[in-house]
Formats: sequence, structure tokens, C-alpha cells
Amino acid sequence: MPELPEVEALKDFLTENLVGHEIVRVLPVAISVLKTYDPPVTSVEGHEVTAVRRYGKFLDLATAEGPHLVTHLARAGWLQWKNQLPSGMPRPGKGPLALRVALETGAGFDLTEAGTQKRLAVYLVQDPQEVPGVARLGPDPLADDFDETRFAALLKDERRQIKGALRDQSLIAGVGNAYSDEILHAAKMSPFKLAAALTPQETARLYEALRTTLTEAVERSRGLAAGRLKAEKKSGLRVHGRTGEPCPVCGDTIREVSFSDSSLQYCPTCQTGGKPLADRRMSRLLK
Repeated sequence: MPELPEVEALKDFLTENLVGHEIVRVLPVAISVLKTYDPPVTSVEGHEVTAVRRYGKFLDLATAEGPHLVTHLARAGWLQWKNQLPSGMPRPGKGPLALRVALETGAGFDLTEAGTQKRLAVYLVQDPQEVPGVARLGPDPLADDFDETRFAALLKDERRQIKGALRDQSLIAGVGNAYSDEILHAAKMSPFKLAAALTPQETARLYEALRTTLTEAVERSRGLAAGRLKAEKKSGLRVHGRTGEPCPVCGDTIREVSFSDSSLQYCPTCQTGGKPLADRRMSRLLK
């Protein structure tokens, strides 16, 4: 799933390639991608893109005196830029293409989604705050006013595990499964630790890990073409998705806890005092 660093890099890439250009065609290929119908998505045609903004994991294309095209890439969605779009009409139901946006130059982008769980979402609204997912977002962790005091205030009454708290978009915008693993590894903290139980010292360490991990990921991605961002994300991850590999800090074996639709990765030596966390799925297999 694209998270804050990749969406921030996409924002920068699209700002460079879209702003000042006119959208001449919007072609919905998969009807499931459209989450609003009034005004129709085609009403953005003929409008010049004036800005590209990021709200958490949402991308917002603002147009001159017109609506906003807001996209959430969800788990398996992606944006593919093309300097020259194909001339023919795309065929519905053939491949992962969900929506195509064409500019007056002939360039544009495709929104694609792999797999069968269709969660990629496109909204056409007069104000991004009309999108429910945008309206409920918590503060952006890279904002200038997101200091340690504000972070501590968010966590003080959170009676749940810190991994879940970091992933809650209404608490903090933009962090998902992968970067929450990376942040907790950098903070040397168990993903199962209760957020409200953090000491001031632990909160300070977690805040520093949050800001540093995300800032470094954004810097690694900055300037890359859209097609290279997935590979950059994967190469920069130290524990997430690396079950069975050695921890780059201590050399211990990276372990995994599996859930029904996701998993987390961690280093026992760095994060849990050497003790493996209980993996219910594995426990059932061993019975």
C-alpha cells in the first residue's frame, strides 16, 4: 500500500508534470473506482490543473475554477505516468486499468489496481473535505506544527497497542502497515506495547523515530519517476516484508506476526528484549 512517503513523492512528481496543463479526457474503465457521481467525473475535463496536494494518503488534483479530483490508491492501487497515452479506447474488464486521465499534450496517467479487492477510490468534489476519508484525518506527522507535545497528547488516552495507534488515520495521517513497522524498529519498541503506557522518554524516542523514518523515506523518494517509487520503498525498508532475514542493526532474525489480512515484522533483540511475540496463526498450525 502506498503510504505517506510514496504519496508525497507522487505529489511532487505530478506537480511537475500536471500543473499548468489542461485535463482533456477522463476515462473511467472500472465503475467501482468512482465514489462520487454528482458532478460527473467528466466535468473536470477542460480545466487546468493548478495544484497537487497530499492529505495523508490521498492525492488531490485542484483545477482552475473547477472541482478537485481526489484519489486514494488503497492497498493495491498505483499511478502509472505515460508521456504518450495510447490512442485507442481502453476495454473494460481487461487488465488492472481503472481510470485514465489525459492532458492536452497527449501525456497523462493511468490509475491501476491489482487483485480482486477493488478499493481504489476516485472522488470529484468541490472541496477535498467533502471526502469522508479526508475529513476524518488526524494531523500530518511531517507538518511544522506537529511537535512532540502534540504527539504525546494524541497518545496519552490511547488504550490500545502502539502499532494500531500509529496506523489509525484519524489519529495520525499517512502511516500504514509498512512504515509503522519501520518506525517501531527505529524506536526499539514492541508493536504490542500500549500507547497510553509509554513513558515520557519512550514517547520522545518514538516521536523522533516517526519524524526521522518518514523524512528519510521522503528524501529517498524525492525526484524519482512514479514508476520507480515501489522499488525504492521496498529497498529502503529494514524490517517490513523481510521475515527470516537478518536485522540490519543487530543481526537477529526478523520475525513475523500474522493476522487475517495483514502481518507485521519486528526484530526480537531490538524491540522485545529477545522474546518472540505470540503469532496466533502459527500457534494454531503447531497444535
